[in-house]
Amino acid sequence: MPDSVATRPGGFDLRRAVGMAPVAIFVAMLIYIGFNAPNFLTWSTIQLVLSQSVPVVVVCLGLSVVVMAGGDDVVSGGIDLSVPATAILCAGIIAQQVTLAEQPLFLAAMLAFGAALIVGALNGFLVTRIGMTPLLTSLAMFVAVVGVNNVITASRRIDIDAPLILFLRDDRIVGLPAGVAIALVLCVVFVFAIHHTKWGLNLQAVGGSREAAEVSGLRPSHFLFWSFVIAAFAGFLASFFVLARGSGSSPGTEDNLLLEMVLATFLGASFSPRRVVTVWGAVLGAVLVAALSIGFKSMGVNVFWTGLIKGSLILIVVALGAASQRMR
Repeated sequence: MPDSVATRPGGFDLRRAVGMAPVAIFVAMLIYIGFNAPNFLTWSTIQLVLSQSVPVVVVCLGLSVVVMAGGDDVVSGGIDLSVPATAILCAGIIAQQVTLAEQPLFLAAMLAFGAALIVGALNGFLVTRIGMTPLLTSLAMFVAVVGVNNVITASRRIDIDAPLILFLRDDRIVGLPAGVAIALVLCVVFVFAIHHTKWGLNLQAVGGSREAAEVSGLRPSHFLFWSFVIAAFAGFLASFFVLARGSGSSPGTEDNLLLEMVLATFLGASFSPRRVVTVWGAVLGAVLVAALSIGFKSMGVNVFWTGLIKGSLILIVVALGAASQRMR
């Protein structure tokens, strides 16, 4: 859209206003919750928000890498909806092996790691070699992986009390919950790798313009393939935090994780000056989404209404993001 249309008389930047609208909506909702939810603005609640957001934060790390490698068009660009299912599958494998098969946690983790790599490699192969669209590929993979997890766990909850899981759930590091502190380290590693290394900058260049990347001698398919593998690895890492948050593996948790991952990742684009998905923006979006969920729970909002609100927010965030893109 021409600049004369995007910028109104008097210096009002319509494009910037549309891009910032999702953040404004969230801030307004959080302010409303702050005035109406008891003890919402206390340090204990803030720690709870951070702890509850950790699994979403980690899967958002994976999704943001795929989006940056493939472009932020939701239909034709980079998207991986199977990351939450991968996290739940890995959590199910670990819980089943440790609790029911009485295997060491290390062996169970290696089996889960192998399963995650298979999922990531299959996604990358189907998208880069077969030519399937990432949206349909990852959606089909989500359904398939959930089915595999239901077979492994017999669709039942499996508790786990491994020392590492209890450490992530109950212990502290430098005053922060252990899970939060470790997730913070993971975020720093991902931000550095994607935003401050040559490989990461090349990956972003591929997502920005495949044609320009090819002219520069880069191979878009190479970066896109490995972005799916990295996303699956993020799902594997998230499985430990899923187990810690729920004290075990529970069927059905992948749906809410998927909803919050998509909402948080694309909400995070609003924090970028160019209105594109970034690692740090996705992390911040995940924390805001967790704060919203806990705030609604504190106010006594029905869980079904919470799901409806989150679904509506996804539509709003994606629609405003598309509108902002068209105004460029």
